[in-house]
Amino acid sequence: MSINHKTGAIKLIAFDVDGVLTDGGIIYDNSGMEIKRFNVKDGQIIAHLKKAGFIVGAITGRDSQVVKNRCEELKLDFHYHGSSDKLVQYEKIKADYALDDEHIAYMGDDIIDLPILTRCGLSATPQDARTYIKEHVDYVSPSLGGHGALRDFADLILKEQNLLDTIIKQYTKGEM
Repeated sequence: MSINHKTGAIKLIAFDVDGVLTDGGIIYDNSGMEIKRFNVKDGQIIAHLKKAGFIVGAITGRDSQVVKNRCEELKLDFHYHGSSDKLVQYEKIKADYALDDEHIAYMGDDIIDLPILTRCGLSATPQDARTYIKEHVDYVSPSLGGHGALRDFADLILKEQNLLDTIIKQYTKGEM
């Protein structure tokens, strides 16, 4: 099945955080405070996805207050933290929203994401993912994790569902 055909059925977009919304780095200051860098381009498109009616959320393997804060700021529909078996949350999300695999898009970058990447309807990974991850996805973003990779994936879905041009026109006409 072509990627264009797969994008048409997507109703929910989920993603990993470290390595997708961030570059995967973790910085600790002298007091042990965790610091992460997020790309605002990813945050900007999440607001548009939600406005267009998509369900949007995160499933992350780490349990980080910084990430929880960012998920709340983005007003994600769901976010699961400290998930060592992400497939458990994926199945819960499917049940909670009464969706099938083909309705779900997922972007992940590492081994822990493979169970979802190989089941969901449309899978993606950032450019800097390992080759063995890239071999199992439908789409490889031209951007690195933390540098707009989720934006690329979201733009693709919005474009294929004929929604991106509407968003762009609203901005060019000053209607936002």
